[in-house]
Amino acid sequence: MDNIQGIREKFPVTKNKVFLNHAGYSPLPQPVADAMKQYNEDLCKFDIDEAKYSLGKELFAELVGAESDEIALVQNTSTGLNIVANMLEYPRGANIVTTDMEYPSVVYPWFSKKLGVKIRYVKNVGGKVKPADLEKAVDDKTVAIVVSHVEYVNGFQHNLKMLAEIAHEHGAYLVVDAIQSLGVVPVNLKKNDVDFLTSSCYKWLLGPAGAGYLYVRRELVDKFEPPFIGWASVKPEVFETIEFWDIWQLRLSETASRFEVGSPGFINFIGAAAALQLLLDVGIENIQERVFSLTESLIDSLKNLDVRLTTPTNLEARSGIVHFIIDKAQEKADKLSEKGIIVSPRSNGLRVAPHFYNTKQEIELLIHELKTA
Repeated sequence: MDNIQGIREKFPVTKNKVFLNHAGYSPLPQPVADAMKQYNEDLCKFDIDEAKYSLGKELFAELVGAESDEIALVQNTSTGLNIVANMLEYPRGANIVTTDMEYPSVVYPWFSKKLGVKIRYVKNVGGKVKPADLEKAVDDKTVAIVVSHVEYVNGFQHNLKMLAEIAHEHGAYLVVDAIQSLGVVPVNLKKNDVDFLTSSCYKWLLGPAGAGYLYVRRELVDKFEPPFIGWASVKPEVFETIEFWDIWQLRLSETASRFEVGSPGFINFIGAAAALQLLLDVGIENIQERVFSLTESLIDSLKNLDVRLTTPTNLEARSGIVHFIIDKAQEKADKLSEKGIIVSPRSNGLRVAPHFYNTKQEIELLIHELKTA
């Protein structure tokens, strides 16, 4: 990647830390912090030029290969998943299919007693979930396959196209948590035939917490009534060029905005938009190439350490996450942190998650410290 030093100057964290935990909570790039600061300054003076600020719908749509009218603003991934879980319909005996590797928020919404739906778990084999095993769990009473695009511990990447085909053969939907993939892994929802996808922005998307997006396939937007309804859910009436809300009848928006409720956290979405623009300017394919080069270097170096890699080695099943089992993982993570190297202890091991602004020298420093820890 050209001009890596110039890129790193946009990330103040590089001045005093080796940050390798983007699967957790990422530090803000300077352009994102600047956009949020400018909005606050404008708000202090109550001098807001709405045309100056984007809430990121168009940018998120560009990122995932969708249209902006298929995107709703949500507070976080969990909110997006709950919206989907509570608007789907569950006939008697219905089930949803997921895996035994999921982050809790992917599964918890379907535990709601009022849904009355059974959860089927597909077991991983060596840190991977085989599509054939998943297909065996799906039947004509399956309402949805619900998965993380990238699993949060070891970085295993599901093949969304295959999962969509399995789901649709049985009249089910594919629901995707993309928080661990977007920002590194290129995604085209139309090509992969995904029905619902949601993601917060505070991990690989490099934005602030409190901002997220929900994608609803265009053909499904007007099929479902949102579980929560507010002024943002409806299509305002227009009378002599003035918009107003008709409180005597409900006219839901014809776009994914019907799944919004009220005023969003504007400052968070302004930060998210700045982050999305930064990523799109660099190019997601370029970012993936850079991150995969860093993780490949890390995986090669781990072969010389007394660790057990749990991350898939084949590229099509990989992401930005590398996880390995190591003795005294928490103690080692703490020692690394004392030296300014930030990784995450996870599942009896360490999870390392570099982004495109990291360098191979930082990976080498991590390996050196692991050897001496």
